Amino acid sequence: MSLITHILHLVGSSGVAYFTARQIRDPQTRPNTLAMFQLAESGAVPMLEKLSDRAANEGDTWMAEKLAQHAEDEKRHGQIFAHALKQINKQVIDFKSKPKTAESTQRSPFFDNFFAGYTSEQLKPENINWDVFLGSTYILELDASKDFARMAKVLPDDEATSRNLKKSLLSVASDETLHAAYLYEAMQRRMSTADVQKLVAQWRDRKVNAMLAMIGGLLQPKGQPPTLVQEGFPQEETPVNVPDLAAV
Repeated sequence: MSLITHILHLVGSSGVAYFTARQIRDPQTRPNTLAMFQLAESGAVPMLEKLSDRAANEGDTWMAEKLAQHAEDEKRHGQIFAHALKQINKQVIDFKSKPKTAESTQRSPFFDNFFAGYTSEQLKPENINWDVFLGSTYILELDASKDFARMAKVLPDDEATSRNLKKSLLSVASDETLHAAYLYEAMQRRMSTADVQKLVAQWRDRKVNAMLAMIGGLLQPKGQPPTLVQEGFPQEETPVNVPDLAAV
């Protein structure tokens, strides 16, 4: 990582850390933040499951097992955030029942920049280059582990709901650390140490550019995230084991 990239990484990470910490601590913005995490974690499951099947078909049993566990972890994380929303009588909006609008179909400036130069077809699980998947996902998981841990630190311990959420965030952060570790090992299995470092640096550069684009978007007059929650919660919900919510 070059010096300028390192500086921009620190600046961008600090900005995002401040924003997410403020969003998760404030009771007014916490529901939307939890919904965003629920959608992101649950949304990753289908791709990870398909990649696991692909790895198995290619004869890479180790990778298939790691991806299958990763998918299960993300599924559980989605349930954790759904449960956290339920605790405050909220749930994610049912987008299938909502008419599509320009706002709802707007592309993410973060991912537009992070995957700049790649088409949606190239990023499908059956097509994505393994190096692209490993390098990009490693950076995302590594940074997510730190982000969730930082958010946990700003939550107070003197109130039950916040205290439970703190434990849940730390549990998720621990899982993300394990995901980053297996992804790094997967890169080491496929290439030399020098090539691993080169690949990681490439996706770190992309992450820095994507973060700066995201921060720029948030500073725009209409740059705040759209509303993702509504009152109430589903009558039928996949149960979440207590250890998943409280284990650190």
